[in-house]
Amino acid sequence: MIIAFSKDYLDVVLVPGGLLIIFVYHLILLHRYLNQPLTTVMGYENRDKKIWVDRAGDKTEVQSALTVITSNITAATYLSTFSLTICSLIGTWIASSSASRFVPNEIIYGNTKPTIISIKFICLITSFLLAFSFFVQAARHFVHANYLISTPGPVGHLRNKVEAAVTRGGEFWSIGLRALYMALSLLLWFFGPIPMIVSSVFMVIILYYHDFKKLDDDQKDW
Repeated sequence: MIIAFSKDYLDVVLVPGGLLIIFVYHLILLHRYLNQPLTTVMGYENRDKKIWVDRAGDKTEVQSALTVITSNITAATYLSTFSLTICSLIGTWIASSSASRFVPNEIIYGNTKPTIISIKFICLITSFLLAFSFFVQAARHFVHANYLISTPGPVGHLRNKVEAAVTRGGEFWSIGLRALYMALSLLLWFFGPIPMIVSSVFMVIILYYHDFKKLDDDQKDW
């Protein structure tokens, strides 16, 4: 009886714990990004984007700049389409009678009640929908930057707007990717709460080495 009780309530303890780990990590990342941007990869890339925008303002480089922006639009559109397609497939799977047999209950060490299974599907769909929304916003900002760069005449006075649009598009792109990372952890939840929290911990460790960087001496004055 005690083993069954513990097994059923593992989802209540471990899944919120895994989500909390991811949430706290991104709060720390946001704080560093806002206050010490060059100690984060996103902030460092924003500096490079500023340099790129300054060069793209030259009329001789407009075509190359438009090519770069177009490639970003294509990538954001592709990932938004991918996210929406996955949502549609999950919805179709839920509507079918085999949804409850996605993973055999025998290999799941956790709660296998239909209510929990439904919550898993809802969380997974929500994550992909958020990714879709963020990628659409990224594409929107890149399209706006495309318009600004291709504006006839001198574009020097538009450089700040182009930089803001490109930077904001990159931010939405990064958030969309993190929504997909979250979806991966939620997908592993179908195999039980233990794989979910383990994947959350490993994801945070990997993201830490990807998101943070040391501030070099040549960057401190930027």
